[in-house]
Amino acid sequence: MMVLRRLLRKRWVLGVVFGLSLIYFLTSTLKQEERTIRDRTLLEVRDSDHRIPWKVRFNLGNSSRQIIQCRNSIQGKTLLTDELGYVCERKDLLVNGCCNVNVPSTRQYICKSCLANGCCSIYEYCVSCCLQPDKQPLLEHFLNRAAEGFQNLFTAVEDHFELCLAKCRTSSQSVQHENTYRNPQAKYCYGESPPELLPV
Repeated sequence: MMVLRRLLRKRWVLGVVFGLSLIYFLTSTLKQEERTIRDRTLLEVRDSDHRIPWKVRFNLGNSSRQIIQCRNSIQGKTLLTDELGYVCERKDLLVNGCCNVNVPSTRQYICKSCLANGCCSIYEYCVSCCLQPDKQPLLEHFLNRAAEGFQNLFTAVEDHFELCLAKCRTSSQSVQHENTYRNPQAKYCYGESPPELLPV
């Protein structure tokens, strides 16, 4: 214990400790700065090759093309939307993840419960409506002017289906004062405008 105290009182030992601390501080700061610059660059310069592959409209019932596997919205308790824009009841989901198009209640590109501004009361209908081929210009316009806060999320999106899943989830645009929905009846939006604010 005495030896340690004597050693720490010597100036050269304090100088070495200070020097190592300074080197550690500077390298940590520079690494953090590099990460910040890299993140900023990702936000500012979108990869020009990163294009959203838009779905081509086709009807499984009339198509000779066989879909082996479908992604779907997964989370719905009673309804699901598959990546082809079909909405079906959970019980009508095929083992490959696609909605069974031979069931009369299964419908494609359904906008039931959606308002003109692109806000819907049911998430699965929002995704299905968003998948309509005629919504592509609206979504492209949104992607081109996405706020910096959203760009990390939307640059990670690989295709039209993933974009609609992400866009229809409730976001900060759907809430007011961080704890109440602007419009509780239409909180899932694929459009550019936030839900209309309902009077309390």
